[in-house]
Amino acid sequence: MSNAGQSVSLGAARNRQLRTRRFLALVKKETFQILRDPSSILIAFVLPLILLFLFGYGVSLDATRTRIGLVVESATPVTQDLAASFQGSRYFRVINGHDRREFEEDLIRGRIRGIVVIPANFAGDFASGNAAPIQVLVDGSDPNTANFVQNYAQGVVANWGRMRSAEVGSRLPVINPEQRFWFNPELASRNFLVPGSVAIVMALVGTLLTSLVVAREWERGTMEAMMATPVTAAELLAGKVLPYFVLGLISMTLCVLVAVFLFGVPFRGSLFALYTISAAFLLPALGQGLLISATTKNQFLASQLALMSGFLPAFLLSGFLFEIESMPVVIQWITMIVPARYVIPSLQTVFLAGDIWPLFLRNIAILLAMGTVLFVLAARSTRKRIG
Repeated sequence: MSNAGQSVSLGAARNRQLRTRRFLALVKKETFQILRDPSSILIAFVLPLILLFLFGYGVSLDATRTRIGLVVESATPVTQDLAASFQGSRYFRVINGHDRREFEEDLIRGRIRGIVVIPANFAGDFASGNAAPIQVLVDGSDPNTANFVQNYAQGVVANWGRMRSAEVGSRLPVINPEQRFWFNPELASRNFLVPGSVAIVMALVGTLLTSLVVAREWERGTMEAMMATPVTAAELLAGKVLPYFVLGLISMTLCVLVAVFLFGVPFRGSLFALYTISAAFLLPALGQGLLISATTKNQFLASQLALMSGFLPAFLLSGFLFEIESMPVVIQWITMIVPARYVIPSLQTVFLAGDIWPLFLRNIAILLAMGTVLFVLAARSTRKRIG
């Protein structure tokens, strides 16, 4: 090899070494800044634990022990037996009465959620083999609870009817449906709320923390000072992202440990799948935070945009609490650009069902594509602001 070729090779190697040293120095500087900043520790560890405890203990979609009024218009052995079935149900907390008018005011004021009326002719109709209906009055201002009261009241009556038919030796064929709930047999809302809240935590840490810290450097002028050095925009963004990427994974790990060992949420998947899914989700979250900070250069505005574009969509438009299929079609299309929509089903699956890679790979590919677009936009915005 000629001397000129050797010089070119040595120069290229020296440049690579310098770029590596600059990048490691940026990572070290950002790591020290995180450790010195109490707000970073607060957002990364304290706030996620508060949210996790809130979703684990304070939020529940399990409608159990719902207060209802039970009216028995005629006390007979048959009606008393049916009333006992309602009183023994774990889904209802029964208040007894003899006239529906006793409970109308309570229903209006929300002190009870429904009124079940066993009419006076119920026993006679049941004994003669005729249809023996009961009346269920519910408050339609809360459709979910109203449907719950109606459906479970029908279930109590159906179970009671099957038992009575068996006792009297009825020859009528009785169909006994056997329900089986996969992955979450107890139908405990905590088992899917807590895994979903891990995604909410990562969205908060990735988007809010990154946008705040970088916007603070824009305000103080340190970002322009670093860009005046030989470091490129890509190196600067990568050096800033890597510590927050690791911080997000540590925060996620803490949340998973709390979910499994404190809340008792089953974990049936693999750690490899968990960290792969989480890493893929952190990329668009961090890219969004960098784009917000580069666009606004203001901490207050960056925090508001991070909450509006990161936390709230992850909470409301991801399927975490509300079914996407039940939303208007326009909103369903909007949810397609919300990264949390693709990570929450994956996290719930890896916790409750196990590794289902066809689902994971599709969602991971979408998250990586979103992350790439956001990082490109953030890099271009940073160069434009400096230029």
